[in-house]
Amino acid sequence: MRVLLLAGFAASVVRFRGDLIRAMQACGCEVHVAAPGLSACREVAEALSRMGVRMHDTPLGRTGTSIPADLAYLFRSWRLMRRVRPAATLAYTAKPVIYGTLAAWVAGVPYRYALVTGLGFAFTAGRRGMLTQVVAFLYRIALVRARLVFFQNPDDQRLFRARGLLLSSTPSVVVDGSGVDVASYAATPLPTGSPVFLMIGRLIGDKGVREYAEAARCVKLRFPAARFRLAGWIDANPDAIAPEELDAWVADGTIEFLGRLEDVRPAIAAATAYVLPSYREGTPRTVLEAMAMGRPIITTDAPGCRETVIDGENGFLVPVGSVDALVESMVKFIGDPALAPRMGERSRGIAEEKYDVHKVNAVMLREMGIAPPQSGAPHAG
Repeated sequence: MRVLLLAGFAASVVRFRGDLIRAMQACGCEVHVAAPGLSACREVAEALSRMGVRMHDTPLGRTGTSIPADLAYLFRSWRLMRRVRPAATLAYTAKPVIYGTLAAWVAGVPYRYALVTGLGFAFTAGRRGMLTQVVAFLYRIALVRARLVFFQNPDDQRLFRARGLLLSSTPSVVVDGSGVDVASYAATPLPTGSPVFLMIGRLIGDKGVREYAEAARCVKLRFPAARFRLAGWIDANPDAIAPEELDAWVADGTIEFLGRLEDVRPAIAAATAYVLPSYREGTPRTVLEAMAMGRPIITTDAPGCRETVIDGENGFLVPVGSVDALVESMVKFIGDPALAPRMGERSRGIAEEKYDVHKVNAVMLREMGIAPPQSGAPHAG
């Protein structure tokens, strides 16, 4: 069975979908990956090449709103599918889901799957403008042509159904995020000394970066020894943090900026607790990685985030946008040194039970009808 994965961001393909690709290959699939900038992402391209994956560079403005550019991506995707002739496509992130699914339908690909990994800029922070209406319309006409739609949290699934973006006739399944390799992200001892808080992500407002920085400033006024680290990059997004804001946080000693990390494990290992005050997620991969490494979590009671934390057991849930609640949760770890080890151990247990990438991928492959050769099951249902 020939499967084509359509991604919107080349740098994340191996980290987020590498295990899924290997699982597909173990089932006898020939895997192709199409993403913008693949040839420029040298490490990703080399890793995919070693895995035996066929690669296709498909230019795409991931965050832009240019209709001609998006239609060009749809046409290139259609042309690629006519050449590759996949039996199935799996598209993830907004534009590949919308235009890739439409291209697969026009190209006559029999099995078209979509993975909604989050709602993106148009749907977060209560936005209801023209952009949201256009994106909703595009989702509606694309997903009706999907054989099955995967969601990473039940809130997104309910929203798509309620708004008519996903018709009742289109099947959908909720999976536990992208999963995490609990063997590669092994539990590590917590650091000794002053508490260290860590946040990793794209530097955009909807991730709660400003709330994290303000909470850090408030906590450091009371507990100067506490440390607050931030890893990530300024994204090409209308909601991006301005470089001047970041520079100011670093200059006044509020934030230690780690930049963009190829391997987040050393940073997580050096942290006492992981913080993600995001407004909305699919299921945040960095939270799963921190949980697997035995770190307690402070995150928001928001779609995609709330599923990762049992409040008071492996961390704390705080209201979206509440700096005061973030401060209160952080101070609890400072005041009770035994709290982080206890909650971190529970995080590791939840990661093993619920978010093991092999369990998540098994559900996806089963729902897609891709079965191991020895099972005798058909490759597509």
